[in-house]
Amino acid sequence: MLRTLLLIGLGGFLGSISRFLIALGVNRIFQSVLPVGTLAVNILGCILIGIIYSLAQEKNMLSPELRIFLGVGFCGGFTTYSSFAFDKFSLIKTGDFLMLSVYVSASVFLGLIAVYLGSQIHKLF
Repeated sequence: MLRTLLLIGLGGFLGSISRFLIALGVNRIFQSVLPVGTLAVNILGCILIGIIYSLAQEKNMLSPELRIFLGVGFCGGFTTYSSFAFDKFSLIKTGDFLMLSVYVSASVFLGLIAVYLGSQIHKLF
């Protein structure tokens, strides 16, 4: 278990640094009102997690340790959006479109509500 946690932690460390540097670079290149750096990282993370899980599940080319390091650690630190997208993709593959709709709607709307509530907490103190 300790080895698994260390793999996740190291992957997350590298993913977080990569996210910061890539978003910074993209934002410098494409100066926009939109957060294009975050968008680029989210899309890149989705491509990466698709490759990682395809190699792990369909091709059986990644060890469980490497899958944890890359999929949970690196991609988790890089962007949690990739995990969100992979979960949606899994629901599409199983044909569970009702759960897909509930999951996407709840994630987006509850996430927005949570950000709003979090931004208001300071008023309690």
